[in-house]
Amino acid sequence: MTKPCIICVAITGSLPTKADNPAVPVTVEEQIESTQEAFETGASICHAHVRNPDETPSSDPEKFARLKEGLEKHCPGMIIQFSTGGRSGAGETRGGMLSLRPDMASLSVGSNNFPTRVYENPPALVDWLASEMKTYGVRPEIEAFDLSHIHQAAKMYADGRLVDSPYVQFVMGVKNAMPVDRDVFDYYIKTVKRLLPDSEWCAAGIGPHQITLNDWAVSSGGHARAGLEDNVRLDKNTLAPSNAALVQRVVDLCDKYQRPVATAAQAREMLGLRPIS
Repeated sequence: MTKPCIICVAITGSLPTKADNPAVPVTVEEQIESTQEAFETGASICHAHVRNPDETPSSDPEKFARLKEGLEKHCPGMIIQFSTGGRSGAGETRGGMLSLRPDMASLSVGSNNFPTRVYENPPALVDWLASEMKTYGVRPEIEAFDLSHIHQAAKMYADGRLVDSPYVQFVMGVKNAMPVDRDVFDYYIKTVKRLLPDSEWCAAGIGPHQITLNDWAVSSGGHARAGLEDNVRLDKNTLAPSNAALVQRVVDLCDKYQRPVATAAQAREMLGLRPIS
């Protein structure tokens, strides 16, 4: 396979804390430093959440603004993707940072169960977030926790709520949501190719499943997500020393399957984003 593989690093998330792994970057300064290391290792997308000083999730646009400024300075050309996920805020606060015009933002187009709660994405909020992304020129990444989410993304693209052919990410291994199942994974790919033939896709696995989904994605011609948001360990007994260490595992898989790692410029071209200025 000669198609370059886009690597996304999910640097922090809303749940992991320094008690889980001291390498989890919490402050904006720590996030910039950790992302720069991952960028230099091979990541071309940064998926970013921000935190309060007590490590709880935040949706503060000022924090996102400082993070964006730092990433643009220290990771030139890297695709900046903000999270609009439900753990960081409620209602329209989840999209309060979209006016900062990041390159991309995550968009969950349907609800599903999480380990201890329902991840609520009501249609009105989904439509509002999609509209804000359209207004500010932010490319959505569809986080598909269920097969229906791929179908909904295709419907939103067909009726104009999504301007560009969606970038679809399969999320597998969340407790009470879609398990890690190879038949389902292969059907996800088939469904994207059928409903969204011009779309690129990637995959994220949670916890110990991260490396499994990395392998499936790279070997199947898709793109891969790694990072401390989804997984804080290299193996059962070893904490990951950094986000870069988890990115390196994807780079090694690209070598194994003889796929080039996408540069930031290549990733931008493949995803239809504005070129590096």
